[in-house]
Amino acid sequence: MLSVRLPEEIELKLSQLAEKTGRTKSYYAKQAIIAFLEDKEDHLLAVQAYEEHLKKSGKTFSSAEVRKDLGLDG
Repeated sequence: MLSVRLPEEIELKLSQLAEKTGRTKSYYAKQAIIAFLEDKEDHLLAVQAYEEHLKKSGKTFSSAEVRKDLGLDG
């Protein structure tokens, strides 16, 4: 069991969303926590992979190099 205190404005937004959609506030809180945990896990895995890469090669990449390699530059 988990109990969370939210600022009044967030509580109000959450209540309004729950009312409009017919879902519970708990449903949306659970979805938000799941999304956060997945994002945090992805971030930690990326940091770990980067650190392992550095140990093996010692080479780093600039953000411009990464964007270019991923085809993100227009």
